[in-house]
Amino acid sequence: MTATKTISFVIPVYRNERAVTLTYQRIKGALDSDLSSYDYEFVFVDDGSDDGSLPELLRLREVDPKVRIISFTRNFGQMAAILAGLKGATGDVILHLSADLQDPVELIPRMLRDYEAGSELVIGHRAEREDKWTSRITSRVFYRIVRMSFPQMPAGGFDYVLMARRVVDSFNSIEVRNRFFQGDLLWMGYRTTFIPYTRAKRTIGRSQYTFAKRLKNSLDAILDSSYLPIRFISVAGASTALLGFLYALNIAWTRFRHGTPFTGWAPIMILLLVIGGMLMLMLGIIGEYVWRIYDEVKKKPNYVVREKY
Repeated sequence: MTATKTISFVIPVYRNERAVTLTYQRIKGALDSDLSSYDYEFVFVDDGSDDGSLPELLRLREVDPKVRIISFTRNFGQMAAILAGLKGATGDVILHLSADLQDPVELIPRMLRDYEAGSELVIGHRAEREDKWTSRITSRVFYRIVRMSFPQMPAGGFDYVLMARRVVDSFNSIEVRNRFFQGDLLWMGYRTTFIPYTRAKRTIGRSQYTFAKRLKNSLDAILDSSYLPIRFISVAGASTALLGFLYALNIAWTRFRHGTPFTGWAPIMILLLVIGGMLMLMLGIIGEYVWRIYDEVKKKPNYVVREKY
């Protein structure tokens, strides 16, 4: 007789007091109707919420003992919550999704069918998204840059993912502080299936992704997953040197033919500003890498757990 497999639902929570119960109910409804052959557990990770998210989760646990809760001492960010949830999950299959009701739970049975057919990683990716036009544009630009390192990255990105146990074990074995969730999953090279879906418009609450969080996530993704910034420095340096050499030849040729090629300080100031700006940009990129090396050397944990329920 085949043993019943367990599916772990890993759900980061931050200021989602109005959505967590609905998220639980929708997933539980799918379990009762289409996924009755699976046992289950919920792993909610409260990322230092300062609203009623944790009390709401505790009420869910009173009703369903298969609800587990990991509570942080403060807000450490979505990536930290994902890491804690994946390390705490005990299931044979692990599914990560958000707590904002934007990921369709109706996709779960199809994701499991693909897993049972041999896929080790099933990615639900955002083919369309009912977000603000600014979010759509910035997302498109960001993922276009990321796809230079990961050509298989979906154009709209993803975070709605079903993973086999071995995938999660491999993911958890990567000991790096500044992680890029999507990049690490694709980098490992497991058998992957992509399922497109339309990401629903947020109807409860508002996004907690501030500009600073988006910027950090973008830097983590680009610097962690690619050599593009360092290559940019090399190409920019070589290009600037070449342009300077050609400009010097032009000055020499013009002086030889027509006398002094220019008068005044304007051309010199333009050159100084362009070269100075390039140098500052290059130093900034190098500084990002140096800071990340220092951050790794300190060996601080990605998060601190206050309580597990």
